[in-house]
Amino acid sequence: MQIQDLPYPDPGVPDARSGPRFLWWLFRNQLGGQLKSLAWGLLHFASVSALPFCVGLAIQAVVDRSGSRLALAGGVMVLCCVGNALGDTFLHRAAVTNWITAAARVQQLLARKTALLGSALTRRVAAGEVVAVSTGDVEKIGWFVEAVSRFTAAALTIVLVCVALVVYQPALGVVVLVGLPVLALAVLPLLPRATRRADVQRDKAGRATELASDTVAGLRVLRGIGGEELFLDRYRDASQEVRHAAVRSARMWSLISAIQVLLPGLLLIAVVWHGVHLAREGRIDVGELVTVYSSVMILTYPLRHFEEIAMAYSFSRPSAKRAARVLSLERTTDTEGSRAAEIPTGDLYDPATGLLAPAGRFTAVVCGDPDAAGRLAERLGGHPSEEGTSALLGGVPLDELPLKSARTAVLVQDKDPVLLSGTLRELLDVPASGAVGAEDALSAAQCGDVLTALAQGSVGADDAMDARITERGRSLSGGQRQRLALARSLITDPEALVLDEPTSAVDSHTEARIAEGVRALRAGRTTVVFTSSPLLLDRADRIVFLHDGEVAAVGAHRELLHTEPRYRAVVTRETDEETAASPDDVPAGGKPAKPLADDGRAEGRDGSLSDDDVLHRLEEIEETA
Repeated sequence: MQIQDLPYPDPGVPDARSGPRFLWWLFRNQLGGQLKSLAWGLLHFASVSALPFCVGLAIQAVVDRSGSRLALAGGVMVLCCVGNALGDTFLHRAAVTNWITAAARVQQLLARKTALLGSALTRRVAAGEVVAVSTGDVEKIGWFVEAVSRFTAAALTIVLVCVALVVYQPALGVVVLVGLPVLALAVLPLLPRATRRADVQRDKAGRATELASDTVAGLRVLRGIGGEELFLDRYRDASQEVRHAAVRSARMWSLISAIQVLLPGLLLIAVVWHGVHLAREGRIDVGELVTVYSSVMILTYPLRHFEEIAMAYSFSRPSAKRAARVLSLERTTDTEGSRAAEIPTGDLYDPATGLLAPAGRFTAVVCGDPDAAGRLAERLGGHPSEEGTSALLGGVPLDELPLKSARTAVLVQDKDPVLLSGTLRELLDVPASGAVGAEDALSAAQCGDVLTALAQGSVGADDAMDARITERGRSLSGGQRQRLALARSLITDPEALVLDEPTSAVDSHTEARIAEGVRALRAGRTTVVFTSSPLLLDRADRIVFLHDGEVAAVGAHRELLHTEPRYRAVVTRETDEETAASPDDVPAGGKPAKPLADDGRAEGRDGSLSDDDVLHRLEEIEETA
């Protein structure tokens, strides 16, 4: 695989049982590139290591006044230089290719897993960790994969040179043969401690990255509640922990580097001292002494790759562990499904809670537990992240349909929808039935002011549809992002649309208009809205109240306000003290009811009007203005 051929047609199925297993799987799948790198590495290191023999041969030829041997030594030296140049050039090319292709394979695997899991991924793994794995970690994994072949070439070269020295000059070759393994293995006792310190550093850096990512994502909210400095202080503390851990790790690696400089120096001293004694005794020639000395000095170059492979492994192991953790996540259901692909129609039903959303009706669901509501909304879309009983659409279990068919039949918009960067036209370019146009969807979602803001903020965009939206829509307010996300969902026009708190960041006046717009646009289609807003509830055809994971009451908004105290407590935010202060309004078997106005809207005990009353007053003022 060459860089220009990326991406991979199929990145494969990784062995994600552990970090080391994942690295081994990745190495095996890069075998072709590894062999190329190994071949060029052997040529490079062998050419470099052969130079001392050429120099020794040339010196001895000068001493012996042999022109033919001097010419031969010069010719061999030229060949070694050519081999060195070619080997180094193509080794670098092959190593970079292995690095980039390995990192690209991991990124493809992560992207495929992210697409498969969808929103379930961030429910099981922190968003910051996913970012850390897909950015910094893939580079470290790629580094180790490409370093393996260079290390192997260096190790083979050292073995070959040691054997050649023993054959060339046994008296000095034996010293080198004994000394080089000591050099290579001397740092092994320090590697576990260095690896542990590197692991600590990587873990702290990963947590700091997660904190930074989560802080940036929620910066607007933090500023709104005055918590910006608190989270910035937390990040400063986390970054200082990373710095201290990095310093401790660097101390250990600097010690390892110092040992790998000191020990080769001692070996050189030993070789020279012993060689001089042998030369004085006439047992070796000057050329042989120079050859052995130069070989030992040159071998310090491939020996450095022992330190590099240790560092690469220590840094890549925690990265591979995190990547394997993400890649090992699986859906609780078979995305291929056990049924043929179809788009069922009919009532949407959840056996676990007893929730029934009749076909073609606007159903609102009220639940006092937001987390439970989110899990139920996900379950209604089929193939949820948690195991459980499948929701049914027209009597067909959604979990048994292929994932694509389930998503086409039921679209779930969660409470924190994501807006991708690009133009508004690109944002709204989603798979759809074609029955709902962008203009109708934007109108129903009350996006008029959003279009105006986008047009004014985009230079050179005459049409608001060509205005650019920043990453995650950060240039927009929370309410504007919600309305654009709602318009995107309405365009798809699915058989059943599930909306989880779609107007939580919208003002009451706009919320009422959205309720009317969605009701009109979705007429004859199944719509389920999870909300506790009276403005949405008052316009629903049917309201289902959930308590303790079961359907507790079904009816109209104003009916449930009078008959179901638990529903009233959730919708009106009635406190226990307020409930206890109204003993005369206690229905049979229920809690006291909050006083109601003549038209059925909740009224405060001091005569103050509810949000619904305020909305009606605003509409009257607007009509008479």
